[in-house]
Amino acid sequence: MESAQFSAGAPATIGSRALITRVDGTRWHAVEDDRVVGRGEASHRPDGRVFLSIDTWLGAVFDRLAAAMLADLAGPVRTLVDEADHDITSRWERAGLAVRRRERQYLVATDPPATGLDTAPTPSGVTILPLGDADERPLRELYEAIRAEVDAGPGWDTMPVEMPPRPAGAPLGASTYAVAAGADRYEGLARVVARRRHARIGLVAVRAGQRRRGIARALLAEVLGGLHRGGIEAATADVDASNSAATALLGGIGARHVGGVVELGRG
Repeated sequence: MESAQFSAGAPATIGSRALITRVDGTRWHAVEDDRVVGRGEASHRPDGRVFLSIDTWLGAVFDRLAAAMLADLAGPVRTLVDEADHDITSRWERAGLAVRRRERQYLVATDPPATGLDTAPTPSGVTILPLGDADERPLRELYEAIRAEVDAGPGWDTMPVEMPPRPAGAPLGASTYAVAAGADRYEGLARVVARRRHARIGLVAVRAGQRRRGIARALLAEVLGGLHRGGIEAATADVDASNSAATALLGGIGARHVGGVVELGRG
């Protein structure tokens, strides 16, 4: 991530003479007076997207690196900036990127009485299967169906990197999914990654025809309750700021907005 602050009191001209060199296909250096005063990098994500980052304490160097990187890279590129860092957001915009979306991070307690999920009913005709109990075949079918629904709407390029396409036959890793099982297929899923004392809810999704039945809330009740029983007191979740349904769902269980990022891009 880019430096959140530039050197206090540094003259605006410092770094303006820096020589920008592309070190290899993914890295750039800014050198002034025989010193590296800034670095840029293009990271290739598993889903094919390219994200840019710049590391420098000099505003002029940042601007020169951004200009050089965008000139050298012909295809679509993106970057992530802390939502509170208006300076760097403005610098990327001046360089030629535009704000694509805003992602908010929420912190939610796992204790069922604290969230109100201790009384969350399971919708009629649905059984909630905890993490690791899903069967691979119907889980993959649900996974691909949800991808297709999103692709037909806003597109996965507007979403966090959560569900990249998988090669045929590649396992999903059922241990990270809780699912809502209907009579003959899975109707919804929640993806959770837990490490030691921290957990992240990466995705909660329900088939389009089964929404507004309380399935997402029932899935959250299952996964958060399971985390609480495992000794994890809180989990984080990232939500697109324009997703009013997800925002309302988290707000309804007492989740707190604790930060976020702005995604800017070109192409």
